Amino acid sequence: MELLAFGVQTDERPLLERAFSGHLGIRCLDVFLNEDTAPIAHGYETVSTSVNADLGPRVLETLAAGGTRLVAQRSTGFNNIDLEVAERLGLTVARVSSYSPYSVAEFAWTLAMAVNRRVVRASTRTRDFDFRLDGLMGRDLHGRTAGVVGTGKIGECFARIAHGFGMRLLGWDIAENPACLALGMTYVPKEQLLAESDLVSLHVPLVPGTLRLIDADALAAMKDDAILVNSSRGGLIDTAALVGALRAGRFTGVGLDVYEAEAGLFFLDKSLEPVEDDTLARLVTFPHVLVTSHQAYYTREAVGQIVDTTLGNVLDYLAGRRSDNVLVPRS
Repeated sequence: MELLAFGVQTDERPLLERAFSGHLGIRCLDVFLNEDTAPIAHGYETVSTSVNADLGPRVLETLAAGGTRLVAQRSTGFNNIDLEVAERLGLTVARVSSYSPYSVAEFAWTLAMAVNRRVVRASTRTRDFDFRLDGLMGRDLHGRTAGVVGTGKIGECFARIAHGFGMRLLGWDIAENPACLALGMTYVPKEQLLAESDLVSLHVPLVPGTLRLIDADALAAMKDDAILVNSSRGGLIDTAALVGALRAGRFTGVGLDVYEAEAGLFFLDKSLEPVEDDTLARLVTFPHVLVTSHQAYYTREAVGQIVDTTLGNVLDYLAGRRSDNVLVPRS
């Protein structure tokens, strides 16, 4: 049997091929799964997908009609998968429940520090041998307040780093994390967290209840000189509202590793094509905004764990075993 893997990055391919060697064959494609590419999977019982794959009804129906029975997604998030349709079609769907939380938390801090200390602007200037400091002044984060929206494994790691900076910690989540409480975190309502935090970092999954969690009202509640970081899912932020706030001159900096309309853009080279997304085009023009292409998870450790878990999910399916990674069937 051979697994068909969609959306495989260049650095990811040797890790996948090495992991699957001796277990079963694997065919790696750099194209992402969508309505146009789904027919490629015809005849493949097992398929693996990336976070930006389109696993809506039409794609799932095409996969099922072609003989696919397992979809093994190489990510934790699964908001791109219509689980009800998958279950109706008799598909098994599995994900990677967890991987190195340090990868995302450390990258969130990379974004925060980069926008705070104007690193991108400084780097661009020095490449042109412009060594002026005008416009590059940042601020100490020691003694300021970090608001952590979502205090699971990644949020906890982010909070630990903030604690190391000597920051006051505020948290918001449906349940309190004892480890965060031990760091001195105070759990408060979302509105209070937004109003009091100098740095707000998002670490919640994208589910119906968190869609556009940071909307126009939430942005208005934040400090004018706050820093906003999102390394979780783009749909957590109403991007049009964010652009409006930025145009009004608000926020010290914004760091985004994700974007609500990133499917079909991120992980691809669009440099020679006309820019069709006006919102993203406007967003990247702000000098205090840094947008990266969903790379927070992209470390050797995290990707290695994702690959190993994906292999385990496929082997479990072939052996008729079930793990906590299985989303469908639900029981």
